Amino acid sequence: MGFFDKIKKALIGETKDTEEEKLDAPAVSDSETPVPANEDSESATTLPDNAADAPADQEDAGIDPTNAPSTDQEPIEATKTAEPPVVEPKENSQEATVKETIPPVVDHQPVMTSEADLTGSKTESVQDKYTKGLSKSRKTFGQRMNELFANFRTVDEDFFEEVEETLIGADVGFDAAMKIADALRQEVKLRNVKKTADVQNVIIEKLVDLYGEAGVDEVNTLNMQPDLTVILFVGVNGVGKTTSIGKLAHQFKAEGKKVLLAAADTFRAGAIDQLVVWGERAGVEVVRGNAGGDPAAVVFDAMERAKAENADVLLVDTAGRLQNKVNLMNELEKIKRIIQRVDPSAPHEVLLVLDATTGQNAMNQAKQFKETTDVSGLVLTKLDGTAKGGIVLAIRNELHLPVKLVGLGEGINDLEPFDPNEFVVGLFKGLIKD
Repeated sequence: MGFFDKIKKALIGETKDTEEEKLDAPAVSDSETPVPANEDSESATTLPDNAADAPADQEDAGIDPTNAPSTDQEPIEATKTAEPPVVEPKENSQEATVKETIPPVVDHQPVMTSEADLTGSKTESVQDKYTKGLSKSRKTFGQRMNELFANFRTVDEDFFEEVEETLIGADVGFDAAMKIADALRQEVKLRNVKKTADVQNVIIEKLVDLYGEAGVDEVNTLNMQPDLTVILFVGVNGVGKTTSIGKLAHQFKAEGKKVLLAAADTFRAGAIDQLVVWGERAGVEVVRGNAGGDPAAVVFDAMERAKAENADVLLVDTAGRLQNKVNLMNELEKIKRIIQRVDPSAPHEVLLVLDATTGQNAMNQAKQFKETTDVSGLVLTKLDGTAKGGIVLAIRNELHLPVKLVGLGEGINDLEPFDPNEFVVGLFKGLIKD
């Protein structure tokens, strides 16, 4: 059974008649009655007569557009309930000094006050999180399918060009769109496809096949070590880097691991204090320095402390000033050298954090970081708040960088290990016709 067949079984097997699929399925016709081809297109395949009547938007199709998360910002709590010690490195010293007070938090993100927001959806299954988190992308993709089939009654060259534009608009990437359109041309002729539902299935089948081929031998799990695992987080400001670190720290702490955080983003206003707040929330200590200080010095003290205390995981936050690309990359290289003085095998992961809501901008950021530093994997944040989930297909196909973690909600438990199968099911659920 091929990758698409497994996904199709998951999509239309047990959940074929569920209410959610009825909401998510595009309103295209399954009629088998073909319309005669246009006289000036001898090789064109005809679509059913009522395909052109398919609704061009979700409201006309009877779909509730409100059934999806709407928040693109990842909130951060500004008030503190506990004052755990944080560690500040001394100049010209490998020792750290414990502070008893924490400066006030300076951050422009909204305040999180609800206990439910803090804990996230603990009882939701992973499949439910992917299905819910990708609802915006799924509905947008379904709407694009509706519009495509509403405007065309004949599968001709104009139709294939429109398929290309539709896929590019869904953020699957230019290269992927071209490959899928070419494969669709061959399949339509080979299978003599005439039904709208069959054409739609072929498009999704080619998307899934291309996604599966690009992910052969891809490792989506974190490279965890038997002793100390050092994970370096990079990315531009505002993508959710610090928030992702806090959520991951919470997960590791819940697994019984000893976790330390290093506040090496010493230049952005409030970055250190924001990480301290997340450290409090996760119940882990933060090694920090002064604002505007040397990030490498903070990392060195954090490495020394992690080794001395037999920590299991060290998560390192870094600056993200991409407009100062040369200085930023030099700084990242210096941090890596400092880490390797203490542990030559580290860092064990260099995770690039991308905001999924930015679509192709995230793709451009990934290209720039990949050119200048050794990125080992990606963290996609705010996937639940975007209609641009197709960016995962583009990243896998064009950059061949594995996605390691995805943000599927605002809660502290809503950062999930990336599961390619669950992602595809969540993205296309309700769109494949039986």
